[in-house]
Amino acid sequence: MLSTLDFIPILLEGALITVEITGLSLVLALIIGMVTALLRISNSVILRKTAGFYISLIRGTPLLVQLMYVYFVLPEFGLRLTPSVSAIIGLSLYEGAYLAEIFRAGIQSIGKGQFEAAYAIGMNHSTAMRIIILPQAIKNVLPPIGNSAILLLKNSSLAAVIAVNELMHTGELLATSTFRNLEIFTLVAVMYWLLHYPLAVIADYLERKMKSDSSNRH
Repeated sequence: MLSTLDFIPILLEGALITVEITGLSLVLALIIGMVTALLRISNSVILRKTAGFYISLIRGTPLLVQLMYVYFVLPEFGLRLTPSVSAIIGLSLYEGAYLAEIFRAGIQSIGKGQFEAAYAIGMNHSTAMRIIILPQAIKNVLPPIGNSAILLLKNSSLAAVIAVNELMHTGELLATSTFRNLEIFTLVAVMYWLLHYPLAVIADYLERKMKSDSSNRH
């Protein structure tokens, strides 16, 4: 009979896939979020409306539905994806919509005087945005990005519904085959907590540092 410890190496394999999916999804979501945020503040009405519709659509529908749509519906249009790729696409699009609003708020928190100063020294709008505005905006939104990464890690467990062999799905398979639900899902919960803890520490540090920097300026 297997001991509880025998389950750990198997679950660790699933945890590694969870980390990989979360990491790749976060990178893509950051890119999607930044691009969408810039579209949201664009002078073009069409671009603003398009970005706004994407954000509304993603935030207004469950992530579970989005994952199943990518995995089960796209093949009907000839686009067949592996479970892992489907999960990364679904998670990236979902997280990107939330990060877009975070980035937009960060950009709009920078005073108009920063733009005026950039224009005064001969910069155009795009150069001012790239060199002056975005670095400050990104610094201001690092704490909420950290919190978003934590939520993304936990949301990755939904990839189990499309048979991605991440931590949650691995736990489900073990529990189904051994009927030792208490031990297995306790281990799964502990592993998720251990994965989330470094992110929580970093997010807390960034938030405290930002508050400290803000108080030092006043």
